[in-house]
Amino acid sequence: MATEIHRDAWGIPHLRADGVRELARAQGVVTARDRAWQLEVERHRVRGTSASFLGPEALSWDVFVRRARLDDTARRCWTALQERDPETVEWVAAYVDGVNQELPATTAPEFARTGLAPGRWEPWTPLGVWLATHILFAGFPAKLWREQTVRHLGPASVALFATDGPATAGSNGWLVAGARTTTGHAVIAGDPHRFIEDPGVYQQIHLSCPEFDVVGLAVPGVPGIAHFGHAGTVAWAITNAMADYQDLYRERLRRTGAGVEALGPDGVWRRAFRQVETVAVAGEAPVEVEVLETERGPVIAGGPEGLDGGVPDGEPLALALRYPPRVTEDLGFGALLPLLRARRVADVDRALDLWAEPVNVVLAADTEGGVLHRVAGHVPLRSEANRTRLVPAWEPGHEWRGRHETPRAELTGAVAVMANQRGLATPLGVEFAPPHRADRIAALLAEKDHWSAADMPAIHTDTHLASAGPLLDHLAALTDLTPEATALRDRLLAWDRRMDADSADAARYAAVRGAVVRQLAAHPAFAALAAPPAYPEVLLPWLALLPRIAFALEHLLRAEELYGVDRSAAVAAALEEVAARPPAAPWGASHRLAPWRALTTTSYDEPSLSGDHDCVLCTSAVPGLTDLSARGPAARYVWDLARREDSRWVVPFGASGMPGSPHHRDQLPLWAGGDLIPVVTDFEQLTKESDV
Repeated sequence: MATEIHRDAWGIPHLRADGVRELARAQGVVTARDRAWQLEVERHRVRGTSASFLGPEALSWDVFVRRARLDDTARRCWTALQERDPETVEWVAAYVDGVNQELPATTAPEFARTGLAPGRWEPWTPLGVWLATHILFAGFPAKLWREQTVRHLGPASVALFATDGPATAGSNGWLVAGARTTTGHAVIAGDPHRFIEDPGVYQQIHLSCPEFDVVGLAVPGVPGIAHFGHAGTVAWAITNAMADYQDLYRERLRRTGAGVEALGPDGVWRRAFRQVETVAVAGEAPVEVEVLETERGPVIAGGPEGLDGGVPDGEPLALALRYPPRVTEDLGFGALLPLLRARRVADVDRALDLWAEPVNVVLAADTEGGVLHRVAGHVPLRSEANRTRLVPAWEPGHEWRGRHETPRAELTGAVAVMANQRGLATPLGVEFAPPHRADRIAALLAEKDHWSAADMPAIHTDTHLASAGPLLDHLAALTDLTPEATALRDRLLAWDRRMDADSADAARYAAVRGAVVRQLAAHPAFAALAAPPAYPEVLLPWLALLPRIAFALEHLLRAEELYGVDRSAAVAAALEEVAARPPAAPWGASHRLAPWRALTTTSYDEPSLSGDHDCVLCTSAVPGLTDLSARGPAARYVWDLARREDSRWVVPFGASGMPGSPHHRDQLPLWAGGDLIPVVTDFEQLTKESDV
């Protein structure tokens, strides 16, 4: 049999081959065919060369990538994989061969617009794509924020501002065991929340060969199906565990005639790695970057002379990032083939013992009634101080001492929910998502005795906002208001707390909430946090005061005391502000999709959205700054273990990344409306596109 590419009615690729390597090559070919521009952008982002064609806006990322040594880490992990797992090496190399075979034939318009020619992928490029995609996943810059708040507001501020923050990624996932389904077999459903990108960060795909037949969501640029898959007899899904597995060290550096030295915990100055690299910037002069690495890790900010622009008293002069793949030379790629070959949850479990990055909570089920709930990934053992703040590299006690055992849970009930909340992964993390999404999913699942796969979109799209409670409580206590503000208050207290796109009251609530956030952010108590230190630009989203207040608002409003802030006065002022000029349109008029694109070739009228940050339908805006949603469900899936063909899925745009393709944005109306499309795996129902 020739290696074949087939398509369903939505343009989703279905690949069939005689062997594993042939199938990987076909996956590389079809990904380059569908996502050529996306692959080229990712290749440059790994290498820190994206500013060469995207311009100054990409410079901060390129500098970070160079200083964090992501490409070098990918190469090291590739070299180690060659010694440890030759079969996976051949499989990844076959995928890269497929990418390199197809890329030169691309007609993607972005190449013509930028004058860029598709480059050649190296064998380790997929490892680099995986690393670059997840290097900020664990949110290590949050330690910079904690350092700031403790310095200016004291230790209690850490708990006040603890939330899932403006730049982390979350997800929903739930498992309903056979005892609670209409078929007697398990259903797994959910939606990963990430920054919405166009083309999408997930690729719907079907991979079939004599060894396995798996349908799922792949990461473009990486072979296999890692996070969400259905192999017929077993299915799996993940959410971000919110684990803390990256450390920031303050470094004491000095220049010598031979280079740069760093002071270690034994009191000895040792030579640091140093080289100077040049970053090309389209339309501007190139930028030189000094790349340093100590025994702790690459120096991502500052240097022997400190941070550009100076630092406040006590601020570290240089920061080294220690992250597991740099230390262990393992990205966990050895898990990918065993996952594809899995037939039962025990197989998934064994595969995930090889998982490294990122750290996930996993749910899996099989057709024999087996279920799995565990954490997968590498979390180092080290002191509590490492987990919560910056630690001094020159003091002992902050070294890594092996790795945590990954927690597991026995599923004694018929339902399990994972939504980045405290729970199974609590021993591994510091900050977790509020419990609202998890509690709401559990409550919804308790409303019926039995569920089917077709029932799940009602949970995906639930818009109840539990986190509205503290602000509404403050509104209820207000007196001495103008008649307009009194009427607005009473209207909001009667509101059903649903953030529906067509809801005028949801728009009014969001306007009051945003005004409260701005009132608090402008208070002198937080003035010292308003201007972050001169850290690299790529880290600044974690240090922005207004989003931090926005996402911690319920904690700030409920706290017994808030640094002398008169919260009732702030809420009253916000209410009066909105009452004077209430929103004229419903929530969806301002709450619209705002995806990230590396390059815009066409203007689109993006859809209005229901939902909000703490809804199950998690479409995140930044209250007080914008109602536009840059984060949301990057896919939705329902895996039915009774009949795989009854499974459903959807992505925000479509299967193709090619503007003008009929499948570039054909799923968008369904995604925006909460609908799903069928999962098709019968090749008799597909249209053959080509051989490879």
